[in-house]
Amino acid sequence: MKKVCTLIAAMFALGFAQQALAKPTLEEMVGTWKWESFTIKVQKCEKTGVCAEVLSGPKNVGLQMIQSTLAASDAGFVGKVAHPQTGDTYNSRISMVNETTWHIDGCTTSNVCASGDFTRLK
Repeated sequence: MKKVCTLIAAMFALGFAQQALAKPTLEEMVGTWKWESFTIKVQKCEKTGVCAEVLSGPKNVGLQMIQSTLAASDAGFVGKVAHPQTGDTYNSRISMVNETTWHIDGCTTSNVCASGDFTRLK
């Protein structure tokens, strides 16, 4: 019985490890997200793969944040993304933290850098 329990535990651990190593897809970004006081809607689009529009916030409502095609990279994506607060474009890296959180960090061409987490609303 002890060997069976050990085998089952090892299988679960292997399954979780494989899931953690799986690369995220653009489809996993589709949804409505919260970042600070902003609400952002991400949907599939032809131009860049996904489009992200600022739905609500203190400014830049209607801003299309994704400025280039997001290219797959190690554990996420890289591309040009407009900051919802300033509208400035950042060379960004986006990585999936878990099913409900994406982390983004990047810098402008003038070396202004920012980072943050987007949390899924729906």
